[in-house]
Amino acid sequence: MDRRLISADSHVKISLDDTRTRVPAGLREAFDDAIALQSARDNELRGGRTLDLSDWDMEAFGDPGYSDPTARLAAMDRDGVQAEVLYSEVSAFRSFGLVKGDWRPISRAFTDQLSDFASVNPDRLAVSYQVPIIDIDYAVEEVLRLAAIGARSVHLPNFPSEFGLPDYHESVYDPLWGALSETGIAISHHLGVAPHLYSVFQRDPTPQAGIYTSLPSLSLAEVIAWWILTGTLERFPLLKIVFVEPSLYWVAGFLSRLDMKAAGVYDFPGLKMTPTEYFQRNMAVTFMDDEFGLRQRHDLGVENILWSTDFPHPATTWPNSQSVVARQFADIPDDERELICAGNAARLYNL
Repeated sequence: MDRRLISADSHVKISLDDTRTRVPAGLREAFDDAIALQSARDNELRGGRTLDLSDWDMEAFGDPGYSDPTARLAAMDRDGVQAEVLYSEVSAFRSFGLVKGDWRPISRAFTDQLSDFASVNPDRLAVSYQVPIIDIDYAVEEVLRLAAIGARSVHLPNFPSEFGLPDYHESVYDPLWGALSETGIAISHHLGVAPHLYSVFQRDPTPQAGIYTSLPSLSLAEVIAWWILTGTLERFPLLKIVFVEPSLYWVAGFLSRLDMKAAGVYDFPGLKMTPTEYFQRNMAVTFMDDEFGLRQRHDLGVENILWSTDFPHPATTWPNSQSVVARQFADIPDDERELICAGNAARLYNL
C-alpha cells in the first residue's frame, strides 16, 4: 500500500535563455557577461576536468517534468509523491555579484521564473528561492515579498566567505534573520562544493571522482557548527534551518563531538543549551537512502529528519520511491515513518 511521501529535496531545470527574456533589455548584455564569467571561473576551479557519466542512469534527466511543471506533477504521481520542495539547478546567487550594473532586476527575473513554475500547483510544488545576500536591505525586502506570495523556503549560500562576505554570525545579517524569524520561512543550505575541495577534484584519480564526491556532505559540518557555536541560534531562536542532501550517517556523531567541546575546555559564551539541543530545536537534515543513518534517528531527533527523492539526479529514488522507502523503513514504526517521510516536511513547509 502506498504511503504518503513528501520530498524535501528535488530539482527543477530553469532555462537561462528564458530568464534572459525577463531581464530588462538594457541589462541583458551584463547578464550574459556575468553568466560567462561565472562559467569560466567554475571551469578554472575544475581544472578543465569533466567526468565520464556514461554508465550512470539518466532516465530522470530525460523526463519532461524536469523543466515543465505540469509534466512534473505527472512524474510525481508516477512516483507516489504528494509534494516536493524544489531547488533550481542554477546557483544564480553566485553570479549576481558579477553583474556590471543593477543586478536586482536580474535576481527578480530569476525568482519570478521559479515562482511561475510553482504556481501551477502551489500545494504540491514549493520552491526554495535564492535570496542574494550582497545587499541585506534588498534581501529583507525580498523575503517579505516572497512571504506575501506564500514562499516556504529561501536558499542561501553555504559559505558567504566564498564571495568575500561576512560570516553569518555577524550583525550585518541580523535584519535578515529577523525577517525570516517573523515570516517563518525556512533557510536551506543545500549540498554544494566548498571552494577548497576543487583541488581534490582535480587530483582525484577515480573515473567519476569518487573521492571528491564523498566529501561535500561533510563540509556542511562547518555550516552547522557556525550557526550553533557562534550563539546565532540563541539570539534568533525562531530560525528554521534545513541542511539539504547531507545524508544522516555522520550528523549525530558530529553533534556528539560538539556537545563534548561545549561541556569541556572550549568556551562558547553565546550558548545556553547543548549543540544537540540547538540542532533539535532549529535544524533538520534530508536524505534519500541511508539505512545506517536511520538507525541513529533517535540521536538526531525523529522530527529533525526529512526524506527526499533528489529528482532527477543519479542518486534519485524516482520512480521507485515507494519501494525504496518500504525497504528502508521495514523495521521502523509507522508513526516515525510518517513523520520522516511526510509529516515533518508538511509541518516545516506548511504543505
